[in-house]
Amino acid sequence: MKMLEHLFKNNQEWAEQIKAEDPRFFEKLSLQQAPEYLWIGCSDSRVPANQLTGLLPGDVFVHRNVANLVVHTDFNCLSVVQYAVEVLKVKHIIICGHYGCGGVKAAMHNQELGLIDNWLRNIKDIYYKHQEALQAITDEQVREDYMCELNVVEQVANLCHTTIVQNAWKQGQPLSVHGWVYGIKDGRLHDLDVCVNGFEQIPDVYRIFRKRILGENS
Repeated sequence: MKMLEHLFKNNQEWAEQIKAEDPRFFEKLSLQQAPEYLWIGCSDSRVPANQLTGLLPGDVFVHRNVANLVVHTDFNCLSVVQYAVEVLKVKHIIICGHYGCGGVKAAMHNQELGLIDNWLRNIKDIYYKHQEALQAITDEQVREDYMCELNVVEQVANLCHTTIVQNAWKQGQPLSVHGWVYGIKDGRLHDLDVCVNGFEQIPDVYRIFRKRILGENS
């Protein structure tokens, strides 16, 4: 007997429902992939990009990892970003964290989990950077929520410092990077008012094409 038979049954019902609503849906979907959005989110199973944004398959390109990090040595994430930007020509990259993130909590409370501790070290760096403001918050839930937001803001910066994003800007490609947080308790997306779409919005030291942009000599 085939294992996980119920998942195949669910898939069959889903496909039939989609075809009933639009008989040519899968035919059109198979012709090309042309999403406008790249979603970089957490691996948490409660944060499905398509469903919570109301987008259909083919509308959003997705990369997920624990705690929605953009790390400059993570070639998995960077490969996804490069393909999305240079091949698919997405116009928006959304980095979306979520309140109640287990990775953020583990990093904040020094929980020992094994190999993943090395990955979560990136979040500890953020905590250390903002520890004065964080320690001033007495409510633990509020402090954790704020840390989830700080993590998203930091990842937006990390992404904008990459050669991939800056090369796109250099070539005049319209590309915006957004920072959002999802509330699992209410199902709502929250815009952190972090949106970067050009060199002028990032610190000078991170501008790969700084001299050319500023018109400096040598």
